[in-house]
Amino acid sequence: MSEKTLHRNFFQRLLGICQTKQPLDSNSWILEKSQIIIDLDKMSELSQPDSAVRLELDTFPNRILVIHTINDDFFAFRNKCTHAKRRMDHIPGTDQVQCCSIGKSTFSKSGKIVSGSAKKPIITYQIKKEENQLIIEF
Repeated sequence: MSEKTLHRNFFQRLLGICQTKQPLDSNSWILEKSQIIIDLDKMSELSQPDSAVRLELDTFPNRILVIHTINDDFFAFRNKCTHAKRRMDHIPGTDQVQCCSIGKSTFSKSGKIVSGSAKKPIITYQIKKEENQLIIEF
């Protein structure tokens, strides 16, 4: 079985341009002390399995990538590859994420290296679902 990878052109990889978007509704999530709270009723980007969203704030030093897998599970990662320091994207049809750079480092839902240039795993965050909310602890 061949490994799945994201189809990106050379310039997208060279510049580290990711395909995962930020939420359309800026009120769909909040940063509160040591956690992020996502309102799933407002965050349409995560409404269907096999989707992802990136959370970024100028006042928060860590970019976060949240994926909703085909198995209807949610996972959260620091959105920073340990090799190239670039953002990452969810690989559709899998529970893996891949660096947006040329090295294509790929990581499992637990943050472990699957393939690519990275030498260290990525940081993962505890995430729990409570009714219509996701709570990410960091």
